[in-house]
Amino acid sequence: MTDITDTHCPYCALQCAMGLARTGGGGEDEARGTGDGSGLRVVERGALCGKGATATAVLRPGARLTQPLVRGADGELAPAGWDEALERVARGLSGARRRYGADAVAVFGGGGLTNEKAYALGKFARLVLGTSQIDYNGRFCMSSAAAAGNRAFGLDRGLPFPLEDIPRTGCVILVGANPAETMPPALRYFTELRARGGTLIVIDPRRTRTAEQADLHLAPRPGTDLALALGLLHLVVAGGRVDEAFVAERTSGWEGARAEAMAHWPELVERITGVPVPRLREAVELFCAPEAAMVLTARGPEQQAKGTDTVGAWINLCLATGRAGRPYSGYGCLTGQGNGQGGREHGQKADQLPGYRMLTDPAARAHVAGVWGVDPAVLPGPGRSAYELLDALGDPSPTGIRALLLMGSNPVVSAPRAAHIEERMRSLDFLAVCDVVLSESARLADVVLPVTQWAEETGTMTNLEGRVRLRRRAVDPPPGCRSDLAVLRGLARRLGWAGWERGFPEEPAEVFEELRRASAGGVADYAGISYERIAAEGGVFWPCPAEDHPGTPRLFLDRFATPDGRARFTAAGHRPAAEEPDAEYPVLLTTGRVLAQYQSGAQTRRVAELNAAAPGPFVQLHPRLAERIGAAEGDRLAVVSRRGRAVAPARISTAIRPDTVFMPFHWPGEGRANTLTNPALDPASRMPEFKICAVRVERAEPVERE
Repeated sequence: MTDITDTHCPYCALQCAMGLARTGGGGEDEARGTGDGSGLRVVERGALCGKGATATAVLRPGARLTQPLVRGADGELAPAGWDEALERVARGLSGARRRYGADAVAVFGGGGLTNEKAYALGKFARLVLGTSQIDYNGRFCMSSAAAAGNRAFGLDRGLPFPLEDIPRTGCVILVGANPAETMPPALRYFTELRARGGTLIVIDPRRTRTAEQADLHLAPRPGTDLALALGLLHLVVAGGRVDEAFVAERTSGWEGARAEAMAHWPELVERITGVPVPRLREAVELFCAPEAAMVLTARGPEQQAKGTDTVGAWINLCLATGRAGRPYSGYGCLTGQGNGQGGREHGQKADQLPGYRMLTDPAARAHVAGVWGVDPAVLPGPGRSAYELLDALGDPSPTGIRALLLMGSNPVVSAPRAAHIEERMRSLDFLAVCDVVLSESARLADVVLPVTQWAEETGTMTNLEGRVRLRRRAVDPPPGCRSDLAVLRGLARRLGWAGWERGFPEEPAEVFEELRRASAGGVADYAGISYERIAAEGGVFWPCPAEDHPGTPRLFLDRFATPDGRARFTAAGHRPAAEEPDAEYPVLLTTGRVLAQYQSGAQTRRVAELNAAAPGPFVQLHPRLAERIGAAEGDRLAVVSRRGRAVAPARISTAIRPDTVFMPFHWPGEGRANTLTNPALDPASRMPEFKICAVRVERAEPVERE
């Protein structure tokens, strides 16, 4: 007999629906993609990628943590009981707070946490610990797109329309996105777009699997996406393709944006980007010919020290051509992490309160404080952004961070300048980690708390469309594991917070009911969303301010979310990357993901099938560069930046520019790509410049050949 529970994949922001089959007689759990017949309205139409299909492997005891670990006098982590572990965490956090002040204690969360856990974690940091020092790894995901969306539209939601609209538009420009490998079930929307007669333009320094599907592939030099967008807008203006009526009626700031575009004529843009002028003209023709079109960005243009302005320039292209606020048109961001959207909407981000309310807004503080039953004055102000927080760990100065609670993140692998961040984490007075597996970051902890994961707990996730979905518990967790909500409740009690019983329930449904009240009236309003509605409708789009409200699948059709209802152009010119090549470091490094691994690899590297497909890091380089350094396929190459050295085998390919090398960032050790990356920050989003840094490439050791 087989029981099937409808739930959702634990990985990317598609949040693919799956049926988790529990086979009787001691059989293994099995994940199956569910189609429309499941009763769920699903975006992925029944498909699962290899990561989703093998997700149950991490549920097995051998792959995951099943009991708390506490570091003993011998310096080793050893099994301990829950009471001992929680007492140790409470002492570590309270001791640092007592000696150095509340802001000497920090919390770092994750974009894979459910809305309920993200909400509770933000509340715990601000009320129980009283610290302003909280941020999360979602800062490394789409914060530049969020800042640009807020600036242009007055609202940040990954996609302002459902994925099902993509095949119904006329042209899509994908900028720095590779969904064929990062979210494979989404590729069908672009395939269907082309089957219906639409066109796909892919902009990427590499000829990726997604670029191979495109009608036009532009391969700009890394870090020049802003110049490319300005050059396309220049051609739109010069060709008389501006939608003057739309610009006049629904936007502001056009003159400044127009002036910047006109300063970036095609020949200049070709020199900056390496994209030939005829290809620029072809892109404009494809984009402007149909009645409707879209621009979708991902980490490529966003993970730059000018990422907010870069995304803003692509939004300008949509606004100038009237491709926003209209059916089947607009700008959108392909969110990466499973709950990257909801994770910041409800309190993990350093400057935000639940409902996407800003901490600096007195009305927002009053509303949330009222829900929490406290005086608004007790809420701390905004804290450091993610990298700045990590960089302050172990700092002995009065503003340094001495203790850290880390939940659902692995910065030892995922943070820029990762060797430095690892050193900072080692220098903490106290580190507690809540995780499913013994990640590289967890190995540094004083206490490791084993927590339940996706199929072992119920909770909501907000996918890349802004659709709130219900992930259902399908299996029982091992006896030694507790939920993150139970951990926060236990710590709140041990830290002496008077309202711990009512303030930190263990049941996700109770937390969600409070979240609904806290978000009511905010930008991300969940007040009308309930578990029952999500189950009945297959997900509900925010904003949804009342139970009789249908939700909002498509934003901006009547007005934008700015005070005057108009979208705002960005006026910004091209500027170089924070670190350009020179004689010592003559090559550009860009980083990204591969099909069979996910993020820092903490979970996927524990799945045999995925490791067989992607066993380790590599350096992709062009044959001309390989010839110049005397490298052959498979040779061990050292990639060296101003921050460190990484070593991995050569993978020689004409799919990458001769001036650029690529490394995936899923692995620790000598092949850790983020040892090299530059932590230079975007001034608006505080996004590090993961996508561009200057390196030199050399053979790591002599290679004998016949």
